Amino acid sequence: MIKIFFPILLLVNSFYGYANNFFNMEAIRDTSTLDIEIIDDWHIVEGVVRTRQQYISINVGELWEGQSYRIPVRFIVPVDSKATGMHITGGNTAKELVSDTIISSALDKMLLRSGVGLVRTVIQNGINAEQVSLQDAMNALFIETLNPYYYIQYWAWPATIMRSITAAYKDTSYFAKGKVLVSGTSKNGTSPTIALINDTRITALHAAFSAIWDSPLRYAIEEDHISLHNENLEYINYLKQTGAEFVEEELLRHEFLAGTFGTNYNHDALEKGHSWDSLHALAERMADVVFISRNKQQLANRKVDMLFHPGTHDYVAYDMAWGGTNHPDIPIYMKANTGHGNTLHDSAELDEKNLTVFALNHFNNDVDELLTTPTIVSHREGNTLHISVKFDPATAAETGRLWWMYDRGSDGSISYIMEMIPSENTKSMWFNAQSNTWETEIELNTSASHIDFYTNHRKTISYKSVEYPTYISSPYQRFSIATANSIIDDENNLLKVSVFPNPVKEQLNISLHGFEGKTSISIFTIIGNLLYSENRNTNDSNDISIKNLNLDNGVYLLKIIDETGNIKDTKIVVENQ
Repeated sequence: MIKIFFPILLLVNSFYGYANNFFNMEAIRDTSTLDIEIIDDWHIVEGVVRTRQQYISINVGELWEGQSYRIPVRFIVPVDSKATGMHITGGNTAKELVSDTIISSALDKMLLRSGVGLVRTVIQNGINAEQVSLQDAMNALFIETLNPYYYIQYWAWPATIMRSITAAYKDTSYFAKGKVLVSGTSKNGTSPTIALINDTRITALHAAFSAIWDSPLRYAIEEDHISLHNENLEYINYLKQTGAEFVEEELLRHEFLAGTFGTNYNHDALEKGHSWDSLHALAERMADVVFISRNKQQLANRKVDMLFHPGTHDYVAYDMAWGGTNHPDIPIYMKANTGHGNTLHDSAELDEKNLTVFALNHFNNDVDELLTTPTIVSHREGNTLHISVKFDPATAAETGRLWWMYDRGSDGSISYIMEMIPSENTKSMWFNAQSNTWETEIELNTSASHIDFYTNHRKTISYKSVEYPTYISSPYQRFSIATANSIIDDENNLLKVSVFPNPVKEQLNISLHGFEGKTSISIFTIIGNLLYSENRNTNDSNDISIKNLNLDNGVYLLKIIDETGNIKDTKIVVENQ
């Protein structure tokens, strides 16, 4: 036993971690401590797909000395063979697990026929009256001590998933080791996320409406939260002027918005006497334990499959703008206007089958790959914003659709989740076969300060004569309309770039006006790959010639930046003879 001393009580739990490891994985995998209670032993369950099932209760661990945390688990395996690997879900109710499961979903049928087992448990608030009392006691202890082992979303719920794996693999007559997929939404997305990071037995995660990355707001820095509070007050004043009905205190003390991971416990902790510094220290301690963005390399080394559905307007995954900029490589799909309890955008994709194909592909070698995350670039010409999206050549998107909204609130703000993408702010993209890019353009609302946008793309995957539409999103973008980096001063015509001939053939001639000092001249592909760059000293007006560019036929972006920060870009077309 490991003894950890706190002011309130003596906490004893062999499942708690050592040093920098939050979870003691040796203890998590210890079958001797499961204390399995067999409620309904293995038996055959009839149906379209015949299965063998068992219903048990297991010990996850001790919440505090002498107080065990037990959860129900139902195992479902093929009727005539061991299951190799498993798909685990926690979004079930205890009442559902009591009765035999009649397999009805297409995914469950296909997984079982492929020899994959199903493991179903419960990750919910208040499984029963006893657990309601236990969870209330845990929350009180957490707010009193800020000991993360008392926070159910940090320890007990992720441990529920990991201990369920241990219980399944203990029964070697029915389970053989193989791939392990965990999927779910909300708390059943966040809990599997932590389990994936810490348990190498898990090989895939499909999570919706759950935290992904460690954006600054999640670190509980006082200045950031004061700034956010002031922004929220301004938005509340706006709502009052519109006559909207709302409870101000509920908005300002939102249960989830601006929390570190899951519920926002900052308000309660501060009222209990803790400081922002203590909350920040806790966030720093837990970051490597809970955030995908802090574990990308180790997950890549493990060759884990991941796909996230964070939603565009979710109060748990409230930081799409920061994530799109800082972690564009994490695969996501954003269905427009989605979030906890939201109404879909009129044009949202209703035929999406991502989880089905993601799971089938993970467990079967004969299922085609989903689309990988594309790159997205944008540039402004006058009041037109040009957007280009490119996929890996090995993948083939069938469609492209742009979504956008103006002057969205900051990540984690009230307006961030309340102001939806307008029904008219979407359009189809066109495919440029020459550059292998999906492209579109929109006329900017120049009275706005910024525009948020992203794109969705479809790939239809066939499996056993059934077609499944799947989708991936480009990284979420926030483009500043009113900054020097994106606006050309057309009113005063201070900056001018003339290119001739255009289309360019053997030599590119550039005439510059308004640029001063050392000036960078760069040429990019339409998706942002740098092909050519040089520096020239300019003095208001200059004529520059560039020979032997050796560019293939196509459209390119010419970008001019001088040492004072003046910037202008324009398209050039290359047509070699």
